[in-house]
Amino acid sequence: MPMLDTYPQSINLDRRRLAATIDALIACSEACTACADACLSEGMVAELTKCIRTNMDCADICATTARVLSRHTGYDANISRTLLDACAMACKSCGDECASHAEAHEHCRICAESCRACEQACRDLLASMS
Repeated sequence: MPMLDTYPQSINLDRRRLAATIDALIACSEACTACADACLSEGMVAELTKCIRTNMDCADICATTARVLSRHTGYDANISRTLLDACAMACKSCGDECASHAEAHEHCRICAESCRACEQACRDLLASMS
């Protein structure tokens, strides 16, 4: 939020909602990266292949979306909408996959929660843009 407060021009989005979404995106990217790494350390890593892949995809999509949403000069709402929609889908997919392993792996439970929160933040920001 402090960086958004210093932006000298107007921003066509609610700054607080935007900041919360960026924070959720960064947190989700980190959770997915850590979860993928933890999955690689499990004894049954072969059973977690899809989870690892989904985590890595979600982490990359969230990180990219956070970076794009942090730039405002020459803003293109269509790009932001497309990224937010893709990110919400990636978070849903990753959250579902991690949730399926949550009983056996605490890192997957934590990651699923982060994905759900990020998905909701993306959808909320998208709704405010329409």
